[in-house]
Amino acid sequence: MRLATLGGVLRVEVQLEAVLAELEAAVRDPRQPPLAPLFERIDRLAAQLPPDADPELRHFLQRKSYTKARERLRGGAVARGSCGP
Repeated sequence: MRLATLGGVLRVEVQLEAVLAELEAAVRDPRQPPLAPLFERIDRLAAQLPPDADPELRHFLQRKSYTKARERLRGGAVARGSCGP
């Protein structure tokens, strides 16, 4: 199976980063838009990650650590939390 990439980055990762950014903006929006559709989109996209996807990214998405997942997608170092050493 061949996965669609954009400059070496999986298209699903680009879409995930965009939805995570949208979620971050929605959380800060004083009008309080519904978040459930964003969570559903994130879950659908996470399910499309290939088996060899970054295990740390998968971990963050499974644990709903969306800020850390977004930082990981952007290529940044992510601070260790209570889940591991």
